[in-house]
Amino acid sequence: MSKRDYYEVLGVPRSADEQQIKSAYRKLALKYHPDRNPDDARAEERFKEAAEAYAVLADAGKRSRYDQFGHAGVDRAGGPQGFDPTIFADFGDILGNLGDIFGFGGFGQGPRPGGPGRGADLRYDLQIEFADAAAGTETVLKIPRLEACARCDGSGSSGGAPRVCPQCRGRGQVRYQQGFLTVARTCGHCGGQGQVITDPCRECHGQGRVEHERKLTVKIPAGIATGQRLRLHGEGEHGQAGGPPGDLFVVVHVAEHAFYHREDDDLWCAVPVTYPTLVLGGKITVPTLSGDDTLVIPEGTQPDSRFRLRGKGMPHVSGRGRGDLYVNVKVEVPTDLSTEQRELVERLHVTMPRRSGEPSTRAGREDRDERPFFDRVRDMFG
Repeated sequence: MSKRDYYEVLGVPRSADEQQIKSAYRKLALKYHPDRNPDDARAEERFKEAAEAYAVLADAGKRSRYDQFGHAGVDRAGGPQGFDPTIFADFGDILGNLGDIFGFGGFGQGPRPGGPGRGADLRYDLQIEFADAAAGTETVLKIPRLEACARCDGSGSSGGAPRVCPQCRGRGQVRYQQGFLTVARTCGHCGGQGQVITDPCRECHGQGRVEHERKLTVKIPAGIATGQRLRLHGEGEHGQAGGPPGDLFVVVHVAEHAFYHREDDDLWCAVPVTYPTLVLGGKITVPTLSGDDTLVIPEGTQPDSRFRLRGKGMPHVSGRGRGDLYVNVKVEVPTDLSTEQRELVERLHVTMPRRSGEPSTRAGREDRDERPFFDRVRDMFG
């Protein structure tokens, strides 16, 4: 079967520049990568076909010969088997992170077998109360993690020296040919270590690590919010073969508060206020994080008016400054009036100016007090 045109394989015009060719190959490599399409012979063939086309078109010399003589031009120069392997160096994220490591010719070395590996990072979700988030606190965490085996000091062996893996012969990888590509997969016999332990440790069974629960005291800074995380360096799982440990990430979840609503570092709350206080003005007590505070209500304040208490919100998690507290005043309507109170409300009602369409009251116009409104209210409420 004759080969397809390399430009057609990558889906680019013959005038495509280097970046267009590279971008087209990246898309095809992602789409047809064998690790994304297991046991799919057609996808594997398309993957190899795209790599072969890119190996030629990404090489200026080979592309020139291909443009003049077609496949015969590059086949005469050694064909795809003679490509410069460094042209694939920009695709390590595709050829390495989607599955096993792919090596090309002599340059794809993959990870060093048997070397130390960094331990895994861990996540811990911590639930705290609103008051603890506002003031800051300390808590003790119990973290299950893999730590170096104390019995064998992390070697996995009871004393006998490890021997070279007979499957990969110490390379940690098993290689086989896929067309012009050399595919390298982690050795399943030694797990990529390149060696096998003949006398495994009885404590860790040759793994070099055992599960252990560690207690950590963590300081939670004041002002922390839901979703923020703390990073504890080196408190993740221990690495293999003496490798460095991972990190522990503590993700904080703050419980909702019954009175305050939080937005960033600002707090919002609603405070009930009596109608006379809104009309005549006065002072009310507002609970804040640092204790009760006095808020002055101006004369004639309307319901749902908002007041701002600067610096009475949550502290900034950085330790510098605080947010504000916003207070919405709500009309407090009494439900159990005394006889005297009811009479006062009725007197207020009949003397209040009526809007157009409002039902008339028992009092006639001759009974209305023409004094200023706030003077009349002050007399009624003392």
